[in-house]
Amino acid sequence: MLFEMSDRAKLIEEQILRFMDEHVYPAERVCAEQVEESGDPHLEPPLMIEMRAKAKALGLWNLFLPDPEHGPGLTNLEYTPLCEIMGRSPIASRVFNCNAPDTGNAEILAEFGSPEIKERFLTPLLEGEIRSCFSMTEPEVSGADPTGLQTRADRDGDDYVINGHKWFTSGAVGASFAIVMAATDPDAPPYQRQSQIVVPTDTPGYHLIRSVSVMGHAGGGGHCEIRYENCRVPVTNRLGPEHSGFMIAQARLGPGRVHHCMRSIGAAERAFEIMCSHANHRVAFGGPLAEKQFVQEWVATSRMEIDQARLLTLYAAHKMDTLGKKAARQEISMIKVVVPNMMMNVLDRVIQCLGALGVSDDSPVAAMWRNGRSMRLADGPDEVHKMVIARRELRKWA
Repeated sequence: MLFEMSDRAKLIEEQILRFMDEHVYPAERVCAEQVEESGDPHLEPPLMIEMRAKAKALGLWNLFLPDPEHGPGLTNLEYTPLCEIMGRSPIASRVFNCNAPDTGNAEILAEFGSPEIKERFLTPLLEGEIRSCFSMTEPEVSGADPTGLQTRADRDGDDYVINGHKWFTSGAVGASFAIVMAATDPDAPPYQRQSQIVVPTDTPGYHLIRSVSVMGHAGGGGHCEIRYENCRVPVTNRLGPEHSGFMIAQARLGPGRVHHCMRSIGAAERAFEIMCSHANHRVAFGGPLAEKQFVQEWVATSRMEIDQARLLTLYAAHKMDTLGKKAARQEISMIKVVVPNMMMNVLDRVIQCLGALGVSDDSPVAAMWRNGRSMRLADGPDEVHKMVIARRELRKWA
């Protein structure tokens, strides 16, 4: 099986690589300095705004969306190498309007939104005029078991009245709307209780409490605590049929997990390159670190692990394209375990090789580690995915 890129995807890849070298990598430190100097950790740096305009003008925009009505119509397999390139920099996905959670939100708005919802929310989101957030996780119940979600959306005539407590609503700072997972029939069977509803963030009763500090960082769009208190929105803001929230969540999470994994592979690959370069040039105990056997073991093991994870992720994307999301569920669960663990293992070796430099912010590796650790929890913790993988395999032989 060959994962050969199409000519169109190769052309886009060349453009992205050039854009990364000319604009994105040199801008990483400048963007961080602009945020720091402003005193507002949630500021979108002026340089970021400039780069987004350049990327949009070149057509390097909304590459994630397979629907040709709204984007270039790349398949999952065509997009995955591009997503890996973006994962090499913490700011790249935003530059190309391919950042989570907007990507997943755009996908379900395109698939399940009414024409009115698409016009009001999807179009400006794809144009880069607004941002969004996804409001599902709750502090009072286990995020690993979403059947226990407690937020309610009670029907009152032509409206839903939403009450509940959410947190880790990523991207909420500066977002124009949230997509909220709420129970519209709490007495139904577990997977038929929830609906997904679009809530503009200026709706009375929507309260952004705080941006939760994660590994000492609370900037950007934040991972926010939200309270919904008698928050009233029209029933027409619902996505898909009533009580279809879990089905829509699965439709959203499939491609999103592939995107997360490819970005993680990109981060691991860049960190690996930093380690190899450092090992070749850093002299200690009479010779370069690259001559030390333990460093060679780090390099060899990391190279094998990165390539194995990439191939499995490309296979998952291929299977999604050829057989559909449902048929690829097992592979999607497997990459969601394999890739984040691979990334953290590689990053740990890189930090060890770099020494004190590795834990400083003078290189991008420490930030990769801080941001990457959450990938073993986001979109389902390792343990849940392993449980699901095992059950599917055992069912074949029951």
